[in-house]
Amino acid sequence: MDVFGLEKEKKVLFTETVLRDAHQSLMATRMSTDDMLPIVEKMDEAGYYALECWGGATYDAAIRFLHEDPWERLRQIRKRAPHAKLQMLLRGQNLIGYRHYADDIVDRFVGKAVENGIDIFRIFDALNDTRNLKASLEAVKKYGAHAQLTICYTISDVHTIPFYTDLAKELTVMGADSICIKDMAGILTPKVAKELIPAIKAVIDVPLNIHTHATSGVSQMTYMAAIEAGADIIDCAISPFAEGKSQPPTESMAPVLEELGYSTGLDIAKLEEIADYFKPIRDKYIASGVLDPKMLSVDPKALIYQVPGGMLSNLNSQLKQANASDKYEAVLREVPRVRADLGFPPLVTPMSQMVGTQAVFNVLTGERYKMVPNEVKDYLHGKYGKTPVPVSDAFRRSIIGDDAVITDRPADHLEPEFERLKAELGDLARTDEDVLTYALFPQVGKAYLQEVYYPTIPEEQAEIKAPSQGETAESVIRIQARYRS
Repeated sequence: MDVFGLEKEKKVLFTETVLRDAHQSLMATRMSTDDMLPIVEKMDEAGYYALECWGGATYDAAIRFLHEDPWERLRQIRKRAPHAKLQMLLRGQNLIGYRHYADDIVDRFVGKAVENGIDIFRIFDALNDTRNLKASLEAVKKYGAHAQLTICYTISDVHTIPFYTDLAKELTVMGADSICIKDMAGILTPKVAKELIPAIKAVIDVPLNIHTHATSGVSQMTYMAAIEAGADIIDCAISPFAEGKSQPPTESMAPVLEELGYSTGLDIAKLEEIADYFKPIRDKYIASGVLDPKMLSVDPKALIYQVPGGMLSNLNSQLKQANASDKYEAVLREVPRVRADLGFPPLVTPMSQMVGTQAVFNVLTGERYKMVPNEVKDYLHGKYGKTPVPVSDAFRRSIIGDDAVITDRPADHLEPEFERLKAELGDLARTDEDVLTYALFPQVGKAYLQEVYYPTIPEEQAEIKAPSQGETAESVIRIQARYRS
């Protein structure tokens, strides 16, 4: 044992988040594929346990803002990383969207994700309602991938050590290949980690992955405490996209653990090369305004507000668009109040978006619940699952009246969707992936597919970009359409 109480010769594995959660948390998932691909081969050689590169908001951001094909991004990363395990974040029955999808969509999506390169699915439900994990877990097992089931960590009177221990036990019985404690807000403290991790390790027989954020300033201490307590895998981000609302830096944690006698399997020299590559990428996004430097800073108030990094960057972006950046602190103060009204859901997608948007509406309108998004109404109808703490009848009625509330598995109320949506999409449904894009994001997805297959070129641009001798019109369109398959 060393001074930290860490066992010698124990292996600590690293999952790298720069291709997904790091830029999702810091700059609302705006990193382009072109900025990722040149370094992926080096990342494949660095000794990571896994590269988190897909899922979460990457799909939505790709088609909505970057005009990129998310499936092609995955294929290109897979091509350049034949050795490392590729990991995605999957929102259970929500997949990578913001509502529950029918079981046939879940099955088809998971199958295609495996086919295009995903090895590990980190599956979570925003309410820790295990009924919402059933379909995606069965699909991951069916297609031969690794199912990492997730505990969304939050703090409330009901979210106790026994609560999490019972949940971990249930996830193991369900068939988890590993379990992740997902601390999306950076509120897991070293003291709690020392209590929680041994309690969970005592009732599971699969690896335990710890995910946290540096938002509150305690993440590295929490990781050390978690490793001391028996954690097997930690999530980190290469330093240019680390800290702040992201994860602790990979190339800081790795040598410290090596010095303490731990084996990480990481090549420190290659980590430095990877960091050097991403430094100008980070600087470019800062210069363009996409990455707000305040997202790189620590906010100890996160321990009070319990707001995840990705939620903070999105709130910041929303308020900027509304010319209301001065309301940022007021919105943060409103978030815990909204969360309490809604039964203390963990602040993770899609609940973080619902709670955050409602908090913004409450502040900007000057009247609480004067405006209520349809998603919040659906939540109060029970369409997302069981709330951790019962919502008061009076509050529920004030929003949805005397409407019926779903109390069983919400997806049991959904009819198969895939074939209907395929027919609805018509000639834009050229691949199963196209249908899934439409299923997940009907309006944005259809507009994206329309532009991919029937691109519109502004007249003035067409004059400038007319094909030169030896250049086909098709190649010009491909350039103008940016990165698409």
